[in-house]
Amino acid sequence: MIGKSVPRVDAYEKVTGRAKFTEDLIPPRCLVAKVLHASIGNGIVTSIDTSEAEALEGVVKVVTFKDVPEHCYPTPGHPWSVEPAHQDVADRNLLTGRVRYYGDDIAAVVAEDEITAARALKLIKVEYEEYPVEIHPRKSMQGSHPPIHFDKKDNVLARSNYFIGDVDKGMEESETVVRGTYKTPIVQHCHIENPISYAYMEKGRIVVVTSTQIPHIVRRVIGQALGIPWGNVRVIKPYIGGGFGNKQDVLYEPLNAFLTTQVGGRPVKLDISREETFCNTRTRHSIEFDLAAGVDKDGKLLAKDMHSYSNQGAYASHGHAIAANGLTSWRLQYACPNIRGEAYTVYTNTPVGGAMRGYGIPQVCFAIESFMDDVAAAIHMDPLEFRRKNLIQGYYADVYLKPIAANSNGIFECLKKGADYIHWDEKRKEYANQTGDVRRGAGMALFSYKTGVWPISLEISGARLSLNQDGSVQLTLGATEIGQGADTVFSQMVAETLHTDMEHVHIMSTQDTDISPFDTGAYASRQSFVTGTAVRHCAEILRDKILAYAKTLLPEIDTTELELRDNWIWAGKERAISLAALAEESYYSLTNSSVLTAEVSEQVKKNTIATGCCFAEVEVDMKLGKIKVLHIINVHDSGKLLNPQLAEMQVHGGISMGMGYGISEQLILDEKTGRPLNGNLLDYKLMTMLDTPELKADFVELDDPIGPYGNKALGEPPAIPCAPAIRNAVLHATGVAFNENPLTPQRLVDGFQKAGLI
Repeated sequence: MIGKSVPRVDAYEKVTGRAKFTEDLIPPRCLVAKVLHASIGNGIVTSIDTSEAEALEGVVKVVTFKDVPEHCYPTPGHPWSVEPAHQDVADRNLLTGRVRYYGDDIAAVVAEDEITAARALKLIKVEYEEYPVEIHPRKSMQGSHPPIHFDKKDNVLARSNYFIGDVDKGMEESETVVRGTYKTPIVQHCHIENPISYAYMEKGRIVVVTSTQIPHIVRRVIGQALGIPWGNVRVIKPYIGGGFGNKQDVLYEPLNAFLTTQVGGRPVKLDISREETFCNTRTRHSIEFDLAAGVDKDGKLLAKDMHSYSNQGAYASHGHAIAANGLTSWRLQYACPNIRGEAYTVYTNTPVGGAMRGYGIPQVCFAIESFMDDVAAAIHMDPLEFRRKNLIQGYYADVYLKPIAANSNGIFECLKKGADYIHWDEKRKEYANQTGDVRRGAGMALFSYKTGVWPISLEISGARLSLNQDGSVQLTLGATEIGQGADTVFSQMVAETLHTDMEHVHIMSTQDTDISPFDTGAYASRQSFVTGTAVRHCAEILRDKILAYAKTLLPEIDTTELELRDNWIWAGKERAISLAALAEESYYSLTNSSVLTAEVSEQVKKNTIATGCCFAEVEVDMKLGKIKVLHIINVHDSGKLLNPQLAEMQVHGGISMGMGYGISEQLILDEKTGRPLNGNLLDYKLMTMLDTPELKADFVELDDPIGPYGNKALGEPPAIPCAPAIRNAVLHATGVAFNENPLTPQRLVDGFQKAGLI
């Protein structure tokens, strides 16, 4: 089954509308909660009057920041640690009177219906003491009065650095030194389903049904936020309408859990709007980079230097892990004897930065790959030749985190496939000396991406298999299907290892922390690699148990001769007993009844690097400031493809997301208040079908020696290299280097005017 394009196991339910999402499961007469958001960007609530709201007919409960538990808690979807030094920053309360960004949560209303709840919010009277707002990290890191978080002397959440070799000496010995500053924007995930949950109480416990990527982590954080034992919380994840990392954070589930306790355990729905999703959930961090590099006369890198400044927003969330991940990327893939890196993550009065597809690598990739083109231009070298000259060949490991390694490395084959598809040499020559207002260019960018979070953080996954009476198997996981096709791939893994058909594998698509094996969730391109390791091990255990039981039914046959294949137990070349007959016997035998199950909880202590590249051809209308992508291809080395059709789907979706990041997407904030100015799907410009050319995906399949089936990361990588590839194509077309994305019409026109081209 591995390597086959089998149909998705959840396809029928989704295309027929039978799949049950959180909204479809809300019980009748469910109460409705709405959140009151602050109308200033920084300050303190000096008074809050809820009397009129409480008097409104249909209002069941009004709570403010004065009524919630005082426990500060962390929200990121990271594994917990028993070591305090490795725990996430706990800097958030359910509601707050210390406003840190425009839209901060200060009160909540629970009412009988949506209209009443919305009316009640408007009746709450709030007065504030306002402080100056700062939305830029380089300014905010100098400090503010008062600090955004009172317990910190400044607004720097964290910083980290490393030194390899002697960068200053390397720069001195270089023939050419190039410097550049690059900036990436705040963007939103724009999943179709907004974050939604409902909560109720049952037998003294809190039950939260929520659209989340991380049900087991949500359970823990609810317990921390409310100050109750974690076992008193049950979290259920139904089908989910997309996440892309936004739902790899604990959002409004703890508040919803608290609200049900305030209304006698009645069900409470908390369904936020699209505008709230933009402002009050999580965003991709905006990061600024100062880069420098020195090269010798042959174009070989001698030294590299990076300083980065990450805009965290008002609360820690995933915090410095994003900037630190980018800092790690600076020392991977390109061979260089002298490397220095330093990263800062800074609190500002802006919407909170969290996880988003690629986890800091789309930002650093835009900076690095734009910079590499700029270095190549400075020494008059073809950018593809420059990269080939400086890339690490074959196996390589991170010098600081050695489990992070390119155990297989197909980047050179990826580059060849991409260059051939785009006709690189011909296009670079053809578009070299253009004139006129409409010009074309070809650009490229590459990336490396680790698989999972070990050894930086814990990797643990569980799987449970049960043999049914008819010989089929039931697969239960804590890993979540969020639209990426994970359930299909896990089913293929079981079918492969048990030598059975896909229709004989039944997977539970709903996770329930009361019954699902523990797994930290969907993130970090980890599931087919980490959870896949647990699934394979679990299937191997069940296979061995089946063969051992078969031996009790076939005592005359040597166990070593038995084999499970094609739903039969084979003894050599002969079929001995069908799996269905064996299963029925295991349930109902009067002398040897033993239901066959297997369960594993596996800590995975391994990691591997996926690589790839993007090549793009663009047409630029300079007077209109308009980019048209003519051709684009991603080529990936993700090890063995588990399901080629799903792999292609992942790449197509990632290219579209990467194109939006490069050309149009940016959450724009008011400089004085930090209020989002385009926080809706009308004003926030996503890619449309009219903007999208034919998307091409290709692969270099090298079995990774440590992947459970020779596989490694593919979920996040497709979104990483597209933005810098498009930027570099515009550079080739026009000669103008744009060091900030997205390349919007206004930004392009400004750049072309400054260059004297229009």
